[in-house]
Amino acid sequence: MSGVPLSVLDLVPISSGSTAVAALRHSVDLARQAERFGYARYWVAEHHLNPGVAGTSPAVVLALLGNATSTIRLGSGAVQMGHRTALSTIEEFGLLDTAFPGRIDLGLGRSGGKPPTSAQSDAPPVELVDSRTPEGLLVPPKFSLQHLLDSPRFRLQKELLQLPGAQSADYGDQLDVIAAFIEGSYRNTEGTPARVVPGEHCALQLWVLGSSGGESAQAAGKRGLRFATNYHVNPSGVLEAAYAYRTSFSPSTELTRPYVAVSADVVVADDEGTARELATGYGLWVRSIRTAEGAIPFPTPDEARAWHWSDEDRALVRDRVDTQFVGTASQVADQLEVLQRAVGADELIITTITHDHADRVRSYELLAQEWARRA
Repeated sequence: MSGVPLSVLDLVPISSGSTAVAALRHSVDLARQAERFGYARYWVAEHHLNPGVAGTSPAVVLALLGNATSTIRLGSGAVQMGHRTALSTIEEFGLLDTAFPGRIDLGLGRSGGKPPTSAQSDAPPVELVDSRTPEGLLVPPKFSLQHLLDSPRFRLQKELLQLPGAQSADYGDQLDVIAAFIEGSYRNTEGTPARVVPGEHCALQLWVLGSSGGESAQAAGKRGLRFATNYHVNPSGVLEAAYAYRTSFSPSTELTRPYVAVSADVVVADDEGTARELATGYGLWVRSIRTAEGAIPFPTPDEARAWHWSDEDRALVRDRVDTQFVGTASQVADQLEVLQRAVGADELIITTITHDHADRVRSYELLAQEWARRA
């Protein structure tokens, strides 16, 4: 589609039988290939205590990717601000901007933070028919993640990430402090200034990431920042997230109009049968996340087929499996166009996980070729 760029979101996944060393090497290679294929930006996520994910520190991974690439934008999708300070974040990303000027995106997420301070936005004025929008996008019923937040593993993660007695800062305040550090205008409540170098007057592009119509979407809109929402994580909330952001939007020095990116889980191959075979492990991988076990190393198709699925298991992953785009480049591009129209997205963020690295690279290559053909 003309004018709608494609970007990459990478979790730095570890495949079964492989290692974190190989996962990092594969991500470096994929970033090089994505640059060659014409993707606009390459983001890495932050996840902790997952045996199958090596992307624990976005800043460290981005430093590796920056040295391996030359033009593609690089960023966090997202830094988890619930256990971080604004100062530590801007210092890290200010250093990255100094090393790779004009190429760094700072994507900020609420994960692990205080309960939201703003109410959920009203639902967007879209009538669904058989769970689909007028454009044909599947919007499954809401899936509650409360069992994950209440799980022992989540409590352990929060305990290990935060210093004893520490409290998460208010998310909106963190956004304002980061902006003030970049502008060079920060002063504390006593009027004492702080200058963050590197970081002050840097060229970082600020993004807010959110999966619902709550605090993140509204905070991004009120501050006139770019917003990315996650069809691949919370497909039921993608419309309300984009709607809340747009209805909250106020123009800023960053943006005069809203800018929305939306992510999708994608697997592309030369034929549909091969693509579906490559995607076989996805459901089992999602199950490991949804049960609060932590993401397992991504399984082979045979390993995934050997799993004995209960009805409860299938219900746990149904919304994610049903909203993964799998097929030929033409089939997947058609689905991405539907997603783009339904959300009104300015950009699409593609996340692809397969067991074998070569299949993953090929998926991104085929999609980029098809997207360029439609431009």
